Amino acid sequence: MPRVSVLYFAALRDLAGRDSESLDLPQPQVSVSELLALLEHNHPALHSRLEGVRVAVNEEFVSAAHAVEEGDVVALIPPVSGG
Repeated sequence: MPRVSVLYFAALRDLAGRDSESLDLPQPQVSVSELLALLEHNHPALHSRLEGVRVAVNEEFVSAAHAVEEGDVVALIPPVSGG
């Protein structure tokens, strides 16, 4: 089963209860949006908190349609607020 690493930053780290994890993918490739849905399923506290999150795969920001595959490192970065 293909596996990726997921890194959680800021408030997402608290909601997921960890700063990183290894995640088995259900198929060889999934889109970023499919990966986010899987993470919401695995961590209910993330439900509706992933909207607006920036996603980087292998240190490059990507779109929701980007394909994630075996060995990728996926970073989830929440929106920054402040003034």
